[in-house]
Amino acid sequence: MQDTFSSHSVGLTAPATHGETIAPNDNTNLVRATRALYVGQTGNVRVRTLAGQDVTFANLQGGALYPLRVQRIFATGTTASDIIGLS
Repeated sequence: MQDTFSSHSVGLTAPATHGETIAPNDNTNLVRATRALYVGQTGNVRVRTLAGQDVTFANLQGGALYPLRVQRIFATGTTASDIIGLS
């Protein structure tokens, strides 16, 4: 497949090139930091940001993209499901 934009640099405002289903885990970081999260089912999402802060985002709506740079999604405190990390 031809990629017309392969010679362009990738910045944070560019579309994601990777997507992975995330299984929340209290002890393990993601394989790669996210550029955004897709939340499939409404609920809370507790994350560790790329800067190392632990934050709970309450009542994220299902079917939405959130521009969050995270290194971990915790199982404890996360009630949303069908989460996909985009990078």
